[in-house]
This record gives sequence, C-alpha cells and structure tokens, in this order.
Amino acid sequence: MSVLVCFHAHPDDEVFTTGGVMRLAADAGHRVVLVTATDGALGEVPDGLLADGEALADRRRRELEASADVLGAHRVVMLPYADSGMAGAPTNSAPRAFAGADVASAAARLAEVLRDERADVVTVYDPHGGYGHPDHVQVHRVGVHAADLAGVEHVYEATTNRDHVRTMMSAMSERAGADGAAAEAGRMPDLDTFGLPDADITTAIDVSSVIAAKRAAMRMHASQIGDFGPFLELPDDMLVAAFGTEWFRRRGTPPGQRETMLPL
Repeated sequence: MSVLVCFHAHPDDEVFTTGGVMRLAADAGHRVVLVTATDGALGEVPDGLLADGEALADRRRRELEASADVLGAHRVVMLPYADSGMAGAPTNSAPRAFAGADVASAAARLAEVLRDERADVVTVYDPHGGYGHPDHVQVHRVGVHAADLAGVEHVYEATTNRDHVRTMMSAMSERAGADGAAAEAGRMPDLDTFGLPDADITTAIDVSSVIAAKRAAMRMHASQIGDFGPFLELPDDMLVAAFGTEWFRRRGTPPGQRETMLPL
C-alpha cells in the first residue's frame, strides 16, 4: 500500500484536479489523505442555503468531508488558515489569511502530516496556482517546501492542460446554440494565464472510469453551486471531455518525459 496526499487551497478544490486520482488510488487499495489549507469562509453562497446562525466555514467543512468520502479519502486535514479571498482583495492581508502566512511555518505543519502518513506522493499546484488565486499560489510554495522537509520524493503539480481547454472551448462554442449548459461551461478564464501548456505537462491520467464519483463529489459542495453548477447537468461525454483527464507536472522530471499514472 502506498500513500497519496493531495494538498488543496479550499474545500471543493479537490474535485477539479485530483478527484479522479484520489478515487482510483483508493480503489486500488492505497491510502488517500486530503489536506486543505483554508476554511473556505469567503466563498459565495446561495441565498437561503445556510441555516440561522450557521457559519459558512462549518458548512464547507461538512461538504468537504462528504466529498472526501465519495472520493475515497481515508483522512481529511484542514490547516488552521483563513480563506484569503480573490487576488487584490483586502482580505489577502487579514491576520490568519493563508496567502500571507509564513511559508516555513505553514510548510512545517504540512510536513508533520506528510511524515505521520509516510507519504509516497504529494500533489500541490503549479507555480501560479492554476489561475492566480493567492491561496493556490501559496499552496505551491508551502507544498513544495513541506515535501522537501518531509523527504517526499514524488511531488506532482496539479494543473490544467491549457491547450486541451482551448480545444474543448471551441467544441463547446459550436454546441452553444442548442446547449445552454455547454455555453455556460465554456466561459473560462484568460487561457494565457490558465494552467500550463501541453508541452510542460508530464502526466496525463485517464480518470473517465470514475467520472461518476467526480460528479457526485461536485454535488456534495452545495454551497459552491456557482463553481459547479454549469457542469452538473452536462451529458456524460461532455463531463468526460472536461474532467475525464487529470493533468500534472512531475517536479524534477526531464522535459519530454510522459507518464499516465502516479507512482503508487
């Protein structure tokens, strides 16, 4: 049995880029540990969803635990940092905000988990956090440092294949007139700063066999319907096109090397 640790910024982030590899690893008999850096308390929430007196952070913890269960995680750890909000927001510099946390201190916290679990593989984000969110960028910094402290050899930067997304968006735009969900899902960030180009990616893992688990995990995050709503009702073939492959850059791998699975 090997141990996979997936490090993410907020509850719900685990689904997009590592939900499939988590489920596949668990199904293969490996131990899966999910760590989030923040409480996700600054996420948008639909009106009327929260009960009187219910804190969004508490709701998101429960959603994370439900999602982790669907994805096969054996342990969930939430580090004690606050959601920093989007880039440029005043909350980026709040006292407990993860974006401003001391990297060495935060890495020491994560390294303790990695050592305790005897992690074989850890996933973080690419250097710009996929799309520039300050908490995601900090996950890269902290995660890489923590892996070094804990002596984890296999470190993978979860990302999005920028070239694949361009192709997918083009196909979606062709269907937009007849499929409103496809049109909505096609609204993506500026692709020049989104994910990594195909040439920089070392690892492409086919997770289409567990796409039902990814869809089910999305549904667990009811408070974040703004993130998942456009995708929840997509036909299976389009959901597989969007999320049926999970992409990584393996740190320390020579250019041009390709692989189709994690070393578990």
